[in-house]
Amino acid sequence: MNSRFMKPLTSPIHFHTAMIEQIPVAVFTGQEMIGSGKIVEITDFAVKIGDEFYVREACTFKYAV
Repeated sequence: MNSRFMKPLTSPIHFHTAMIEQIPVAVFTGQEMIGSGKIVEITDFAVKIGDEFYVREACTFKYAV
């Protein structure tokens, strides 16, 4: 069992590692999951997963595997 399942991505290295290794992530606003998939782009303000951008300050990102 992978110990990082549903743990939050909290630092820039987490986001970049997830993108490079193509690790699926889930995106939450509060308790509601609003998206999931593999990170395709990262900026200082947003994370792009698939065709959608998610504002980093407004969302929580968690490992989906």
